[in-house]
Amino acid sequence: MSHGFKYSRVLLKLSGEALQGSTGFGIDPNILEDVSTQVAEVAGPGGVGLGVVIGGGNIFRGRQLAEKGLNRATADYMGMLATVINALALQEAFEKQGLETRVLSALRIFEAAEPYIRRRAIRHLEKGRVVIFAGGTGNPFFSTDTAATLRASEIGAEVLLKATKVDGIYDKDPMLFSDARYLSEISCMEAIERRLKVMDTTAISLAMENRLPIIVFNLTVHGNIKRVLSGEAIGTRVNV
Repeated sequence: MSHGFKYSRVLLKLSGEALQGSTGFGIDPNILEDVSTQVAEVAGPGGVGLGVVIGGGNIFRGRQLAEKGLNRATADYMGMLATVINALALQEAFEKQGLETRVLSALRIFEAAEPYIRRRAIRHLEKGRVVIFAGGTGNPFFSTDTAATLRASEIGAEVLLKATKVDGIYDKDPMLFSDARYLSEISCMEAIERRLKVMDTTAISLAMENRLPIIVFNLTVHGNIKRVLSGEAIGTRVNV
């Protein structure tokens, strides 16, 4: 355990939308700086071994175009490319904070990122580098949430941190229902049965199978990444 943190190796799942801030599209430099300063508080040599999976919804939402007739596989590959753009932006922001960072992509883009190889990813983590996983799983029909659960399981992460814009999981959408009830703890099976929009069913099932707990927390409150890793009761814990 490092610097009083509860975990030694974790995976942080960031949505692409988290990077767009209030702009509605693209990458907000202020959000990028805020995320990178939060990560710098916990990662690096002597800190927590940190892997990051980033989505691409701030640049391209494949499912919406697929519903309009674009081939779903094509749409998903386009979405994977969007995650690579976000990963490179994160890499730059992290390195400005003094963090040694590597982007490993499931899609082979040799000029911009290393290919994803599990052993290489683990070696980078052992050397104190932050590893950003881009390109989703490398396959269409799988979400970046599923990619996060998969990579977390592969690198031996003790917990998956899902960063959102709300404080945790509610029994219904708190943006739409004023009587939505906050849930501090829930099981994977309960999340699936109640169809709570934590992650898609594939991602939760994979987490349950690999006994990987998930903590859903609010990224927009500065310092929350450090609070979660320090063991504070932040967000909702999804138990296996």
